[in-house]
Order: sequence, then structure tokens, then C-alpha cells
Amino acid sequence: MKIIVPVKRVVDYNVKVRVKSDGTGVETAGVKMSMNPFDEIAVEEAVRLKEKGVATEIVAVSLGVAACQETIRTALAMGADRGILVETDVDLQPLAVAKLLKAIVAKEDPKLVILGKQAIDDDMNATGQMLAALLGWPQGTFASKVVIEGDALTVTREVDGGLETLAMTLPAIITTDLRLNEPRYASLPNIMKARKKPIETVKPADLGVDPAPRLTVVSVAEPPKRQAGQKVGSVAELVQKLRTEAKVI
Repeated sequence: MKIIVPVKRVVDYNVKVRVKSDGTGVETAGVKMSMNPFDEIAVEEAVRLKEKGVATEIVAVSLGVAACQETIRTALAMGADRGILVETDVDLQPLAVAKLLKAIVAKEDPKLVILGKQAIDDDMNATGQMLAALLGWPQGTFASKVVIEGDALTVTREVDGGLETLAMTLPAIITTDLRLNEPRYASLPNIMKARKKPIETVKPADLGVDPAPRLTVVSVAEPPKRQAGQKVGSVAELVQKLRTEAKVI
């Protein structure tokens, strides 16, 4: 069984995000970039399925600028077999990503696509669901446990009321949650091996997809700074301040 794992290049989660001075977006020049953490979980789950003998090949797919090859190399070092880069300078939005992934799926014919449930840069949580709709495949979102037996797939997911278990047949879409697994660190030998693994580069036009954005960002601004707290000397003073100064949001 072939598995496709889309991986996104984002600002590293340890970096403090800064807004550009002109308010047009987030500053990325000279900023450390890395794989989206939820996508790391997706790669790890695919690798575990391969180690169990369920999967035979893992294809890591990234969409964006040429530097996204670094993100693919990270996935290859974790255990993916080969990569595909859909190279474009266009600011890709979830629908365009879903359409491009649909074209990749048509080309590669996988049985399973595992994605991170969301990217930490825009928190859209939309690509997996859009891809499932475009393909007409069943989907298991926010997966905290995945079990595959033959063509039967069982996904346990967290919902407001507890845990929900979904049963579906392959092919299918899975989006990963934090509790699914803990991604491994790539060893130095695997990092060296990843340099020799193939990465195919294609353009959106090669896939017959127009990735032009449909949404326009009007402005980006940092949230207001939190005001300092106040110390009170007694319960009576606290109650008085709550009555006279506290604001109802």
C-alpha cells in the first residue's frame, strides 16, 4: 500500500513570529523554517505503518518554493521513500493545495493520504477535509489512533464528548492530532541516506491546476499587549475593583 504524506514548510515553532512593518504579512526573511509539527506526526504514523508491514511506500509531498525541498529531505530522513515538490511562488491557500494534492493522488494512486490536521502558520484546518471532498473519499480527522486491517480502516478521534471511533474502507484521508504519536528524531545515518533519495519536481501547470489565490489578506497586525496585573490588599478591595473596574467581554 502506498501512502502520501503532504508536508508544509512553516516558521519554526520555537521562533517568535513578527509582523512585517508594512502589515502585509509575517516576516520570513532570515527566519528559521521547519516542517509543520502536525505533519511530523503524519510522517511518523506513515513510517510506523510501513514498519508494521501495512505500507510498502511513503511519498512525501510539499508545495511551495524551491526551499521546500529541505522539508521533504526531513521527511525522507524520518523514513519516507521519495519526495515530490510542486514548485510555485504563489501564496497557496487550502483549496489550491487540495486541488494540487488531488492531482498528485490521481498520478500516484495511493490507498491512504495522511495529513497534519492543521498548519501552525494559518491554523486553517481545511486542506484534509477539502481533499476528501474533491476525491470523494472517507475521512477520519483529528486522529488519535489508527488501525488498518486489509482494506478496513478504524480511526479513533477526540470530540467534545470524549472519543469517537470511525470505521471506513480504503482509500481514505486521515488528519493527525497531537496524541496520535511522538515523532522520532532523524539519525545522522538516515539524514545522509536522505540526500540520495529522489525528489521529483513538477509545476502546478504540469498538474493542470491554477493555484491563484481566491482570498486577499487586507492587513496583518500583532495582538495588543497584555496589561500588567494589579495586587490588592484584601478581599473587600478585590470585590470593589470587580464591581467598578472589571470589564465584561
